[in-house]
Amino acid sequence: MSHGSRLSRGDSRRNDRLGQLRQIVRREYAVVAIDLASHKQVVAVTDHDSRVLARRTVQVAPAKLGPVLDWAREQALAAGFTGIVVACEPTGHRWKSVCDVAAESGVDAVCVQPMLVARAREAEDFTRDKSDDKDAMLIARLTTQLHVYLPERQHPAWARLRHLGVRRAQQLTRRGAARQQVRDLLDAAWPAALDCARKPLDSMTWLAVMAVIDCDPAVLAAKAATARGRRALTAAISRELPQWGGQRIHTPILTALIAAAVAEPAAADARPGTLERARYALGDYQRAAADCDDVATRMLEVLTELHLATLADSIPGITAVSVAAILAETGDPTRFTSARAVVKHAGLCPRENSSGNYTGTTRISGRGRPRLRLAAWRAVFGALAHNEVYAHRYRHLTTRADNPLTDNQARIAIAAALLRQLHTMITTTTGWNPALAGPAPSTTERTAA
Repeated sequence: MSHGSRLSRGDSRRNDRLGQLRQIVRREYAVVAIDLASHKQVVAVTDHDSRVLARRTVQVAPAKLGPVLDWAREQALAAGFTGIVVACEPTGHRWKSVCDVAAESGVDAVCVQPMLVARAREAEDFTRDKSDDKDAMLIARLTTQLHVYLPERQHPAWARLRHLGVRRAQQLTRRGAARQQVRDLLDAAWPAALDCARKPLDSMTWLAVMAVIDCDPAVLAAKAATARGRRALTAAISRELPQWGGQRIHTPILTALIAAAVAEPAAADARPGTLERARYALGDYQRAAADCDDVATRMLEVLTELHLATLADSIPGITAVSVAAILAETGDPTRFTSARAVVKHAGLCPRENSSGNYTGTTRISGRGRPRLRLAAWRAVFGALAHNEVYAHRYRHLTTRADNPLTDNQARIAIAAALLRQLHTMITTTTGWNPALAGPAPSTTERTAA
């Protein structure tokens, strides 16, 4: 759509961002590009036409680059520049040391995305030739073209929340893997046990029984053979239940497991080894679940420290831990210029695919932080089950007459809406408001749902 001489909102924001970057990557400054490694740093001092003014390779750790920056400043001054700006790729944790050294030297530092360097490497001479010297020059060229971003200087509490979020994501993955392994192994060695509860791996009684008998039906059958053994078994399960979050034994499940154990034939072939492995997998599942709970508690402590606990707990259907997992990946939302920028950071923004009269399929970009997309995706599942506004939005998106969305597309749209609303809530310190979040379903729609 043409707006005449008016700038679009995107144009204005892009111009503002480029203006801010140009205040750092000044034309009167030389660029000090560093190709980082563990103990070998390749440094190139260039002008704004990518001409290399000086080059140096040093065998030091990134945290000890202070003298190298002093040397680079001398080279820039000798070439007629008034200062320097440091640029590097965000390689591992090393870029943080470079930013710290640059700050101590009174120099600004910027980062260049590795993907841009990889694409520029091929555009340089249409080959995939790679060397540290070439990469340093390409980093400098991309910096002068303002294909850079300012590294985030996190508050200690936000930095801690990010590390806790990564830890929780790892433990969730391990918990899910161990859970699936228990199911697969028992399905091979003792399938009848999986039929003793509607959702066995969600049943605290079922899990406690399996932990007590080491996933072995022969042990359960032997303990339940006498009244004395059954009493001892019940006492052991009662002591084990709190480890899984339960309080009382669900008798029908215990009875069904005993019946399945008694009916199970004697172990043969590889079954004993399979059951033993299932016992180890069950222990892995218990430890990962305990670690998840511990990390979640610590994340809520950080939210309290940041005075965000009340806001995080104000969205029906979404726990404060889910919000903490999202904020662990976004960092402080106030650093984003708009709510749409958070969605773009997650890679959930739609990307246009059109040219002339051709209009292709619009998909999400898939760029940004994968763990942020995953955290928002997980939060949506609980929201659709317990939040009427989001559930109404989902039904509308999937049943509307014009361009109805698939199940996954609708969930992605709601995940993006959740990120936008979280940004607004935190930047304005306002709790979640259903009237502002979207239209609530009518009485008829609620009854039908």
